[in-house]
Amino acid sequence: MIFTEDTQPDASALESALKNDPAISHVAVVHCETTTGIINPIEVYGKIVKKYKRTYIVDAMSSFGAYPVDLKACGIDYLISSSNKCIEGVPGFSFVLARRESLMVTRGFARTLSLDLLAQWEGLEGDGQFRFTPPTHAILAFRQALLELEQEGGVSARGARYYENYQITLSAMQTMGFKPYLNESLRGYIITSFYYPDHPNFHFKEFYERLSEKGHVIYPGKLTHADCFRIGHIGRLAASDVASLMAAVAETLNEMNISMPEKVEE
Repeated sequence: MIFTEDTQPDASALESALKNDPAISHVAVVHCETTTGIINPIEVYGKIVKKYKRTYIVDAMSSFGAYPVDLKACGIDYLISSSNKCIEGVPGFSFVLARRESLMVTRGFARTLSLDLLAQWEGLEGDGQFRFTPPTHAILAFRQALLELEQEGGVSARGARYYENYQITLSAMQTMGFKPYLNESLRGYIITSFYYPDHPNFHFKEFYERLSEKGHVIYPGKLTHADCFRIGHIGRLAASDVASLMAAVAETLNEMNISMPEKVEE
């Protein structure tokens, strides 16, 4: 079943699929889908997956470290994330938080040496070594990033900072006349998609380049049915950085002679 980009996958459709098709062995979900910024209800899905005794995989690449996740309450067997994103380390490796019971029954399942998660875990438990050359610099940066996460106050504090960044962005962008792509109930505070302004002078490439010249980088859109661009709220960003970006957006609109409609309401 296919769902549109501005909706969460229907939990009742998931339950129906699992109930009627015993061949389905695994269910995977993306927690924060960064094409739109949507947050999917991983606990709701997890309870359904566990009800039908299937394996549950959560892609939390863009949310882990900013959204509290109770692995037990969500019924998660495997949660996958990255050394960068909300942990604020550097790119270089991903990691998996796995339910040991689920991991142990996968012996012999891997079809490649490098992706044999169980063998890698057993190797680390046995001699503390990676099976291949480890990304030492990224691991050291990850350790420092975790210390800084703890110093900031943990996941809840970091999430609160990102949420403030999101709120400042949303308020300023709507005041300028931009419209967010998603309904408020679906949006997270990781990244937000905005529609292109309906104005003949707006050209995203020029808009992007002018902002870049001012020291600010945004993301192009990747939607199939709407022209959008995206603004991220995560990373080592404070409210002052966001305010600077919003001022740059306003200045750029003026430079491009783009007059916007009055404030867009939710």
